[in-house]
Amino acid sequence: MRCLRCGVCCTETEMLLSAEDIERLERKGYRKDFFTLFDKEGYARLRNLENHCVFYDAERKRCMVYSCRPLGCRLYPVIHDSQKGIILDHVCRAVDKLNEKQIGQRGWKVLKLLERIDAQAESRHNLPGAR
Repeated sequence: MRCLRCGVCCTETEMLLSAEDIERLERKGYRKDFFTLFDKEGYARLRNLENHCVFYDAERKRCMVYSCRPLGCRLYPVIHDSQKGIILDHVCRAVDKLNEKQIGQRGWKVLKLLERIDAQAESRHNLPGAR
């Protein structure tokens, strides 16, 4: 799917990050505390700055880390809804560019990613002094 660079998905993002996402961005020279927020349950999320992802260049309407962006961003607009399961986020203006096969493949990857993120958050949450 080709990104339309509208920035809608980058506005007030709640994107979860895996440890691998964090490591990849750190290898590119970004400090974890610049782009990551950890909640009390141990989940890591992309930080927002001025109501959009810290990596979104609003002037140029593009992601500054597009080639190494988090896996959740790569799989978007396929997301997981806790009540509905795998769904498409129709906020995305390019959502109609995905076919059923792509949706299925991305959906499976979203579920695997969330399993990994849940395990990582639980591990962080259970660290001594984490509460």
